[in-house]
Amino acid sequence: MKPTLLILAAGMASRYGSMKQIDGFGPNGETIIDYSIYDAIKAGFGKVVFIIKEEFLDNFRAIFDPKLKGRIEVDYVFQNFDLKQFGIEEEIYREKPWGTAHAILSGRNVIKEPFCVINADDFYGFDAYKKMVDFLTSEATDSNYSIIGYEIGKTLSDFGAVSRGVCKVDESGNLEEIVERTKVYQENGTIVYEEDDKKYPLSFDTPVSMNFWGFTPAVFKITEDMFRTFAMENKDKPKAEFFIPLIGETLVKSNIATFKVVPTSNQWFGVTYKEDKPFVQDCIDQLVKNGTYPTKLWS
Repeated sequence: MKPTLLILAAGMASRYGSMKQIDGFGPNGETIIDYSIYDAIKAGFGKVVFIIKEEFLDNFRAIFDPKLKGRIEVDYVFQNFDLKQFGIEEEIYREKPWGTAHAILSGRNVIKEPFCVINADDFYGFDAYKKMVDFLTSEATDSNYSIIGYEIGKTLSDFGAVSRGVCKVDESGNLEEIVERTKVYQENGTIVYEEDDKKYPLSFDTPVSMNFWGFTPAVFKITEDMFRTFAMENKDKPKAEFFIPLIGETLVKSNIATFKVVPTSNQWFGVTYKEDKPFVQDCIDQLVKNGTYPTKLWS
């Protein structure tokens, strides 16, 4: 059974100013998602599931259904605020969605095979998809999951400091913990992060998480149980978010599951602000020119 690609595409993109999930970056208006799915099909994924807001459905179908028909199975699921589906009867006020770990629960009724989760607005590169397929088809179990580890030096921005989840890895290549460094940047040829007004160096190849996770469907029950607890504990915190790294941290520290950190040397890039768009377009243009991708992706 081929694994499934689950794409987190429900965000409103407030900082970007528009729906960057369907903004065009390639020479023929291709989205970043187009390149992700192109690489995923090539790597061996058999289905793609979009997590979106229900009001986005018509836009997504108009863009992706025609080009993906006959290439890969496609499904759409919706992230919403309905808590009764999780057995929570209490009304809880929210200012924003519950976060990425809550979002993946939207796929629990349509995904029955090993799967991976990615961000819609991140470019990961073919190597990451191929390594994830290999893991999901040969190593994944209900107690052995994975995360793609990017070299931090290949994930930084020329436009300022970034936040990165720095992975601490044991001798077996498994995740011990993820430490969020909220201000990482290059300075005089060195990568540093700031904490308490002090600067600390990081090596170029320090592994970081870019939200590319591999699971089996068993994670849905675990996540649902965790979410019920999280929601009730944070019912008076309307901005609290339930993120995927919390799943990893909980399962690792409770010895329920291991997470293999699968290294990739691919260049990562993504879009947060409008100012990022020309840079991303240039990166994709170079990949087209060197033959990594055809000029017209879905010809």
